[in-house]
Amino acid sequence: MAIQISPSILNADFAHLADEAAAVSPAADWLHVDVMDGHFVPNLTLGLPIVESLLKATSTPLDCHLMIDDPDRWAPAYAEAGAGSVTIHAKAAGAPVRTLREIRRHGSRAGLALNPAEPVDPYEDLIGEMDMLLLMTVEPGFGGQKFLDLVLPKIRRARELLDSREASVWLQIDGGVSTETIERAAEAGADVFVAGSAVYGAQDPAKAVESLRDLAVAAAKP
Repeated sequence: MAIQISPSILNADFAHLADEAAAVSPAADWLHVDVMDGHFVPNLTLGLPIVESLLKATSTPLDCHLMIDDPDRWAPAYAEAGAGSVTIHAKAAGAPVRTLREIRRHGSRAGLALNPAEPVDPYEDLIGEMDMLLLMTVEPGFGGQKFLDLVLPKIRRARELLDSREASVWLQIDGGVSTETIERAAEAGADVFVAGSAVYGAQDPAKAVESLRDLAVAAAKP
């Protein structure tokens, strides 16, 4: 599958989100929006009203990552608002199949996220219900963390499972993605990369996106 880069606005200037979105367009495939409620993760960011406003300010599709309690209740609203992709955490969902189907019903791609310590095999039967599997490569909650190499075997295992099912499911990683780490993750089988500080900490964010893409494409398995 084609390599995709999804810059995370968690590391952007929240006072100028429209400008920050424009800074990575058209280089970025997605704009990653981390929604945190201060309960599921120890951080509080933004919610649906900001997502709705951002949708009006950019043509780049939004990749909404819900790190929240009770995603079964809240996730469909993000899809209904127009997010291109909505990802929920398996650990937080009480009815993941129903919620993934609701996300799809509203026209968004449905994603399921796993924290670093969560194995992927228990969710093999849900592959047909998702459009993307997100493997966290840091503990969720804060940007700027160091990439956890211990997740690499899980990325490889996830790629094996997806390929064995011949599933057109994207394999996304989120956390610590940089020019120093993206090649290892791409070689392991990831094809969608969330990058925050590596993009928004660069002098030229759009150029940083292209640099990350070039490295991932070169390292990815044919």
